[in-house]
Amino acid sequence: MTDAPPPLPGVLGDIAPILDHWGYLAVGGLLFVEDFGVPVPGETILIAASVYAGAGRLDMAVVIAVAVIAAVLGDNVGYAIGRFGGHRLVDRYGKYVLLTPARVRKAEDFFKRHGGKIVTIARFVDGLRQANGIIAGMTLMPWPRFLAFNALGAALWVGTWSTVGYFAGRHLDTLYPQIQRYELVLAAVAVAVIAFMVFRHLRRRRHARQEDTGTGD
Repeated sequence: MTDAPPPLPGVLGDIAPILDHWGYLAVGGLLFVEDFGVPVPGETILIAASVYAGAGRLDMAVVIAVAVIAAVLGDNVGYAIGRFGGHRLVDRYGKYVLLTPARVRKAEDFFKRHGGKIVTIARFVDGLRQANGIIAGMTLMPWPRFLAFNALGAALWVGTWSTVGYFAGRHLDTLYPQIQRYELVLAAVAVAVIAFMVFRHLRRRRHARQEDTGTGD
């Protein structure tokens, strides 16, 4: 196909020159660094690359493979940062951002119970996507478990957005607002689920503490 790729709306159009110049390297590089906290448009470049693939300018299978590998590797860098440096940083500077040792211990306990679900869901939530590897490392989540759920989340996330981008193609101008709305709804649901799990965990801890001290009903 010799036609130019379809014009991309909004921020997708802003990053199109990056994709034009760097191709698969842009996809892999931005996704890799985004997943250990660097503020770059990783999700956006994935969608744009998928649109290009739908227009015949990139190979969809290569886009998916590069995206999944980069996402998994990036999160593993985040995991290493959290595991080998996170606690020292929190112990030294955590009090300035309200991360006291007691709160970190509670987070560790919660993550050990529900970490797999969080790692998988976090892919779809901006902010959590960039931090979940670091949090998993800080809470000493076993690396094989993290790797498995991280790979699952990466495959689901890349599969979702690459499919949307690929089949949207030249109609992305119409679908882009719906994509944004879908992402916000999914993020809201994920946050609500995590909030419920936190509330249930804290409630169980409170009941257990009351039973231990004999102050329960």
